[in-house]
Amino acid sequence: MVFDKVKALIVEQLDVDADIVTLDTDIMKDLEADSLDAVEVILGVEEEFGIEIPDEDAEGFAKVRDIVEYVESKIA
Repeated sequence: MVFDKVKALIVEQLDVDADIVTLDTDIMKDLEADSLDAVEVILGVEEEFGIEIPDEDAEGFAKVRDIVEYVESKIA
């Protein structure tokens, strides 16, 4: 499942508790990620799923759901 993989990447990259990462978690506000953290998460997602995410698309990711839905649309 895409969410589980994205969640695992976020937990690993941001060193946060897995229990607080849901589809509605705001990456910057709830997880206190900075722009470098966000880039690392995106790079991890690209590597995990073998896709490329253009910067202009990545800039629109606010919540975990945004990443999951984007990945699902690219690998479906």
